[in-house]
Amino acid sequence: MTVNNPVELYQSRSASRALVPVTPPAAAAPADRLDLRAFLTTLRRRLKLVIAVALAVFALVMLYTLRKQPIYSAAAQVALNTTIERVAPTGSDRSDPGAVPNDTVAETETQVLSSREMAAKVDDALKLERDPAFNPLLDDRPGLRARVARALGLSGAESGPPTAAEHREAVLDRLQGGLTVTRIGTSLAFAILFSTEQPDLAARIANEYARRYTLGQLDSKQRLNRETRIFLARRLDELRAQANADNERVQRYRVASNLLSTSGASLTEQEISAYNQAVSEARAQAVEDKARLDTARAQLRGGSTGDDVGEALGSGVVSALRSRQADAAAQLANLRARYGPRHPDVLKAQSELGEIDGTIEAEIKRVISNLDAKARVSRERLGSIAGSLAGARGTLAQNNRAMVTLDDLQRRAEASQALYESYLNRYKETSAQEGAERPDARILSLAEVPDEPSSPNVPLHALIGAVLGGGLGILAALVAEGMFQGLTTGEEVEGRLRVRYLTGIPLLASVAKAAPAPIAAVVQMPQSGFAEAFRTLRTALPYAVPGHVQVIAITSALPQEGKTTLSICLARVAAMAGEKVLLVDFDLRRRGTSVALGGSRSDGPGLAEVLRGEATPDEAIGVDEASGAHVLLVPRAVADGGDLVQAEGVDRLIDALKARYGLILFDAPPVLPIAYGRLVAAKADAALLVVRWLRTADHAVRAALRLLPPNHVRLAGIVLTQIDMRKQQRFGHGDAASYYDQYKEYYA
Repeated sequence: MTVNNPVELYQSRSASRALVPVTPPAAAAPADRLDLRAFLTTLRRRLKLVIAVALAVFALVMLYTLRKQPIYSAAAQVALNTTIERVAPTGSDRSDPGAVPNDTVAETETQVLSSREMAAKVDDALKLERDPAFNPLLDDRPGLRARVARALGLSGAESGPPTAAEHREAVLDRLQGGLTVTRIGTSLAFAILFSTEQPDLAARIANEYARRYTLGQLDSKQRLNRETRIFLARRLDELRAQANADNERVQRYRVASNLLSTSGASLTEQEISAYNQAVSEARAQAVEDKARLDTARAQLRGGSTGDDVGEALGSGVVSALRSRQADAAAQLANLRARYGPRHPDVLKAQSELGEIDGTIEAEIKRVISNLDAKARVSRERLGSIAGSLAGARGTLAQNNRAMVTLDDLQRRAEASQALYESYLNRYKETSAQEGAERPDARILSLAEVPDEPSSPNVPLHALIGAVLGGGLGILAALVAEGMFQGLTTGEEVEGRLRVRYLTGIPLLASVAKAAPAPIAAVVQMPQSGFAEAFRTLRTALPYAVPGHVQVIAITSALPQEGKTTLSICLARVAAMAGEKVLLVDFDLRRRGTSVALGGSRSDGPGLAEVLRGEATPDEAIGVDEASGAHVLLVPRAVADGGDLVQAEGVDRLIDALKARYGLILFDAPPVLPIAYGRLVAAKADAALLVVRWLRTADHAVRAALRLLPPNHVRLAGIVLTQIDMRKQQRFGHGDAASYYDQYKEYYA
């Protein structure tokens, strides 16, 4: 079925042919492995850029180095004392000025050496403000900034001469700017390095820094001890008076508040302690006496005659009466037995026994009464002692309230006394140390006048310039390579475009020193490498796509890619090999093949007339005399080329030509600027996309591939043209052209 609508032709997906065969890209290096060969190839390819950038950077660094003012550096060395030299006894290490210095002290001394105060001492000693070589304000010549401002008319009102303070500040700034104090390793020694334009001045300043530092430490110690002693003496008088006043206030308050004490405890507390013990004893006695009384009364209420009461049992009187009672009772019993109940002796005995019983009863009552009295006495004694205890406790509570103020007064007195004693001890130590001060640092070595400048370091700067230049050159090469969008090898074609790479066509000048035009070279130099490239392409085309390949459309993404030259040379090579070939110029606007083969004459029919039906193919087809290939040219430019290609006459022409020729080549227009170039590619059995080596960007090729009708174009692959075989080895090893030097003898 013929499709006349170009939109349907581009968008149709019904075709069953696989139209864009793709080969898998060449295996790349693993992502975690550096491809050193590719890196070196890139550097080799961009060698001129690397060398140019490296030389430019090196020249700039050396120019800066040679124009820089030479600077001389001199170094003196000082060290902190690491031994304790005690001339007078001191207190704790915390306040001991002779304590061994540590890392913190060393860092502090570094800052002291670099301080503005130390710079001022050096200036006072050397009078650098009067030295024109050191004081920049003594130079009347204006600086670069002032000269530029004056030339541009931007300078303000003329200021007066610098003041003494400005001279001083300028010198101090330069002293601090030229000084470098470094700690030597992890030791307690320091290197005092000073740099300036005059070597002798550098040595003098470094040595003066060392001397001012060591002498300044001794002066500081003496001044500090003197000021400390004066301060402590004045402060001691104040603290002594304060401590005495606080102690006197404590004693007055004790007397006024009745807080007298012995053995560490107040009198009230001792009294309460005695009362507590007495109350405990009285309470126990009262409880015991009451228990005895209650027991005796309970026995009497229970019908006892009182003879079993504990106190009665323990009474000697009752015991004696019990013995008489027993004797009387025995005598009465004997008398009754002997004389009867009415005998006078019996009655007398009964009377005596009754008197004894009455006496016992009276004695028991007296015992019970005594228990009652004893219990009352115990209760009264307990109450009296408890009352005295309550009074003492009230007094103690009052004393405790007064103790709050007393404690505060005592703490103040103790603090005043402790502070006074600490100041007194410190005063004694300071007085003992006066006159025995020693500096904490000593000079290890003085600076010598340098013979060679320390800056600029020409060898070092040269090395830096070379390394920096090389690094920037490599970076520039990598940036240029990263921005490069051209295609150079078959590996790049298949890796970046994922389209089959067929072969590469060399630039004729790179394989032959003196050669005719490319289309003539394939005829005149058939054994050259240039002609062999087209034979390689002719061999690869039948196997590029499945099925029979008879009609091949040769197109490109942009003009000037070399497709016309490739079409003519391929047709000539095939014709010289005995194949019946027809080359059709389908570029109806530019007519590249027609112009190259002399078809610019306006007479005679051509492809346009055949497509319009105004002429037959036999009338329009000519012969290339150099090779014998047949050509169907375009003698005159055609304005309606797109309409002619879309007409059904193209299909009829192709069918007619297939019956007569074994190979038909279409020189089609570029895909991006000419729309019908895509239609020409769709009508062929296979399409060949020509890409100019190194010049055509890969995104342009991708754009062309996207515009080719995906289900109507059988893309055989891509051919790189105009390859400079002398430079190809710089672009890797992606195709056979990279090894041209190894097999070029075959074309000799």
